[in-house]
Amino acid sequence: MSRKTEATTETTAPLLSHLLALRHVLIVSAIAVLVAFFLVFYLAIDPLMSWIVSPIKARGIEVIYTAMSEALITKFKVALIAAAVVASPVIIFEVWQFIKPALYEQEIRTFRLLFFIALLLFLLGVTFCYFAVYTLAVDFFLIQGDELATPMMSLDKYVGFLFGFIVPFGIAFQLPVFIYLTTRMGWTNHKQLGSIRKYVILAIFVIAAVLTPPDVVSQVALGVPMVLLYEIGVQVSRFTKPRTPVETEDT
Repeated sequence: MSRKTEATTETTAPLLSHLLALRHVLIVSAIAVLVAFFLVFYLAIDPLMSWIVSPIKARGIEVIYTAMSEALITKFKVALIAAAVVASPVIIFEVWQFIKPALYEQEIRTFRLLFFIALLLFLLGVTFCYFAVYTLAVDFFLIQGDELATPMMSLDKYVGFLFGFIVPFGIAFQLPVFIYLTTRMGWTNHKQLGSIRKYVILAIFVIAAVLTPPDVVSQVALGVPMVLLYEIGVQVSRFTKPRTPVETEDT
């Protein structure tokens, strides 16, 4: 066997093993979501749907569906989202097992802590949105239509509005984690982040306008916490050292 063939084989083998490992992650994750989907749909979908529509029904708004399959399809969508949440521990474990070999021992400990912080921030963002912002946005919209028309909310559009409202908050609350990672990789530092603060604030409110429904209340409600989280991220960056590669001796 020639040296060129040996080098090609040595290069192909690790790539193939990574692809097989990635396939394993995708298959196991898909199976976990599928099993969770059937469990949610057959055991918990009705109380889950009742909880989802409770904020709008509590205000005396009738929830309707305008197509024969709308209720069933909406239940499928909600069950799939809930299944992803239920299966997330399996998905996260599989992804972690995939990336763990590429990390140093110190980084493994750091990323474990980082994962819990990211999860906590996501839950905090969703909870903050649902209990502190979402109800205000609902009232805001209802006031705009007061004495103009009788509100009857389509089930599919309402569920889409709900998830389209709360999910961006959970994602936006990951900003300090994102800043930590970029600083750790050496892409940013606290001085750079401080110097571009005014541009970032402008970008934040533009992103908030894109991610949230088209009203000022929800845009400001997402934009202001993101600005605060950015400032927290800047302080996190101040105390974060860039990652340094491990030096190896030539043999």
